[in-house]
Amino acid sequence: MTARVSRRMSPASGVLLGIGLGGFVDGIVLHQILQWHHMVTSAGYPADSVANLRLNTLFDGLFHAFTWVATAVGIWLLHRQVRGGAHWSGRVLFGGALMGWGGFNVVEGIVDHHVLGLHHVREGAGNPLVWDLGFLALGVVLLLGGWALLARERPEAASRIRRAA
Repeated sequence: MTARVSRRMSPASGVLLGIGLGGFVDGIVLHQILQWHHMVTSAGYPADSVANLRLNTLFDGLFHAFTWVATAVGIWLLHRQVRGGAHWSGRVLFGGALMGWGGFNVVEGIVDHHVLGLHHVREGAGNPLVWDLGFLALGVVLLLGGWALLARERPEAASRIRRAA
């Protein structure tokens, strides 16, 4: 009888779960509940007509489909790791999720808000740049929090990162 070798859990599943869940928070809270923006409200399609709302709803739906896929793949990876004998670590899972959510905010904030100008966090606000920068700052805080949790789980990896910087 061969013994199963316990291996460390990878943060990859947590990162994907963080991307998906962070995207769901963005889409559900900011797009649907608060209705601060939709996917293409600053790209010439403000939510001021039925046709523009239909287009924004389509792009919001595609955005939610992406976040659903990221969440589903994250769950699948987590299942494979645990079934494959990886040692369960809530710190690695939660740290990875914080990094995924923070990375989502940073990438989505830079690309959609600044580079492509598709929308801003709070359309119609007196100064939408303040809200966009707050969204990016939250992303950086989440990334750093995730990194700190992962560094506590794997101190040798954190020291390699510090030496490389």
